[in-house]
Amino acid sequence: MAAKQAYNVERFFQALGDQTRLRLLNLMGDQEICVCYFVEILGGPQPKISRHLAYLRSAGIVSARRESKWMHYRIVMPPHIGAAQILKQTLGWLKEEKAMQADKARLTKACCSPSKYALLEGAPLPITLDAALCEVC
Repeated sequence: MAAKQAYNVERFFQALGDQTRLRLLNLMGDQEICVCYFVEILGGPQPKISRHLAYLRSAGIVSARRESKWMHYRIVMPPHIGAAQILKQTLGWLKEEKAMQADKARLTKACCSPSKYALLEGAPLPITLDAALCEVC
């Protein structure tokens, strides 16, 4: 029988210890989002955003799915119960932060008018985990 791999708690906390990664998590919330929205909302270069998303994936907080040329990301709860509780509390806390609310407002605006953003031309809308499209649109 294979030994169960220990959860990397240090990696988990390091993943939460960066402003860009917190902003990414806040934007995902309960949605699956194409990386192009992150680039548009955060205003950073795509390689930098992708590196942060890869870090979140390696920490077991985010999963990715490819659809044609688009990469979609969403939050997954870590297998460690303590880490899952901390992540839930962190996400709740982020919702209350003014800067995080501003990011969400920019995402909502981009979701409802993607044609106004060059990077979003042809991009799929974010999908909530209950499969409804952009909850505000």
